[in-house]
Amino acid sequence: MKKGGAEETSMEIVKKFLEKEGEMAIAMDSLPDRFFEPFILKGVNVDLLEPGRIVCSFKVPPRLVNGGNFLHGGATATLVDLIGSAAILSSGALSSGVSVEINVSYLDSAFPGEEVEVESRTLRVGKTVGVASVEIRKKKTGKIIAQGRHTKYLAVSSKL
Repeated sequence: MKKGGAEETSMEIVKKFLEKEGEMAIAMDSLPDRFFEPFILKGVNVDLLEPGRIVCSFKVPPRLVNGGNFLHGGATATLVDLIGSAAILSSGALSSGVSVEINVSYLDSAFPGEEVEVESRTLRVGKTVGVASVEIRKKKTGKIIAQGRHTKYLAVSSKL
């Protein structure tokens, strides 16, 4: 790639990609603390809530798409995190704990405006560990977009 008459190296391209500057950086600096969860969950509707099972739906908003114009993998992983945690809480866990492992298999794409359904089921809630499975699918066809599993350490309260 040309840069001021010189060849731009792949290292410079990578650095420019990772270091957001200018207008974008100023906009990010003005975001409130702890904005991330509301940023992802805005527009999510809870369709079913029962112990150990949650079904939610939402239309994919433009703010959650990647450069290919489909649901970003990071947003998908965050949905596995947040909705998996909620399923564990709905099973009677005393806290949502902290993540030990999140696994996501990306199987298809979802595009802006497309209706998506997220279903999470608790697989296990013990004294110290909770595990949930999460499936994200196209609401219209049921085609699976992603499958995930979330393992959490559920902090044990101190007896001191």
